[in-house]
Amino acid sequence: MDAQLKTTLLKLLAFCEANDWAGYDPYDALNSRLFASLPFLNSRIPRLVVTQALKRSPVNLRGLLLIPKVQNAKAIALFLSAFLKLSRYSDIEVGRFIPTMIDRLVALRSPGIAYCCWGYSFPWQTRTLIVRAGAPNLVCTTFVANALLDAYEQRHDSACLDMAVSAAEYIVNELYWSQDGSAGFSYPQPSLHLEVHNANFLASALLCRVHQHTGNEKFFAPALQVARYSAAKQRADGSWYYGEERSQQWIDNFHTGYNLCALRSISHDAKTAEFAECIRKGFHFYQAHFFREDGAVRYFHDRTYPIDIHTVAQSIITLLEFQDVAKGNRSLAHSVLRWALDRMWDERGFFYYRVLRSCTIRTSYMRWSQAWMFLALSRLLCEPSAAAKPAQSEFSPAYMEAC
Repeated sequence: MDAQLKTTLLKLLAFCEANDWAGYDPYDALNSRLFASLPFLNSRIPRLVVTQALKRSPVNLRGLLLIPKVQNAKAIALFLSAFLKLSRYSDIEVGRFIPTMIDRLVALRSPGIAYCCWGYSFPWQTRTLIVRAGAPNLVCTTFVANALLDAYEQRHDSACLDMAVSAAEYIVNELYWSQDGSAGFSYPQPSLHLEVHNANFLASALLCRVHQHTGNEKFFAPALQVARYSAAKQRADGSWYYGEERSQQWIDNFHTGYNLCALRSISHDAKTAEFAECIRKGFHFYQAHFFREDGAVRYFHDRTYPIDIHTVAQSIITLLEFQDVAKGNRSLAHSVLRWALDRMWDERGFFYYRVLRSCTIRTSYMRWSQAWMFLALSRLLCEPSAAAKPAQSEFSPAYMEAC
């Protein structure tokens, strides 16, 4: 399997490099030049309809709709994290890409903002407002800042640390809120005080990591307050809704994976065992509900389809993150990859978007699909020799006693 894994990774690398790390995105419909030339389309309902129709279409119509392939800051961050891991723990020559990725992240930061922060390369319509292309948002910013911290820890580049600290300042100063017993970090816009748990955990994990490097207490208290609030919203069966709004009450694979990986990062960097039971229950739910016996991964906890390549990638990453907790996790991660290679891999060097009950959507997306799978494959290739996990699991008695 390792030989096939390396061959796949190299093909995927060649495909992404040949496309200059740029591509389409499931949500890039509003990048179409038709919206500028046909003003009657440029309102809330048409934007929502066109975005969803294009996302669900089994045929990629983006060329006809004059939608360009573009670089996305989150994709570049995922590539950077993968390149750093490969350069350290494999014989694949990727070191030349690392400075390029860092430079691209500098160039792609949101314009006109005092902080280092990042957004998506396309405008997108929410139920109530439109988010402009490049407007900073919490999730994109956390992934970029974490990649920059990866670079700092491996290459000791103080500029990368400075950018990550600036991103943490943005989150604390512009996105943190607390009122009436609730607390959170605003997503997708600073004005929206929604309780979105993966956003809360991702931001809290970044702040704890920055605190670990800087010792600045201004990052620590909000991080723990928000993490505790979202941890307390865990349901009795170990799951989390995506958010607490009525329209957000679904349970899916990759956001649950975000929650669990972020909580483990918080526990490690904050040197606390207070979330151990929360993580244990959450991972038990994750194992029990998101995997079929044949290696296929479920998108939602109560039904399989769509089988989404981003869910495949995050499943591999989450299983590897917890492989010291459950001995079968690495084997299951390989089963997940085998299923995806059989049904979602194109020999031209990219992964398909989704398998539906009736068909497969074979569109290639750079951020959603290729960047995520490149990171997952890199971790699967490197993880046995990386020794990146703490020597003691937070579930072990020794760890609990130490904390």
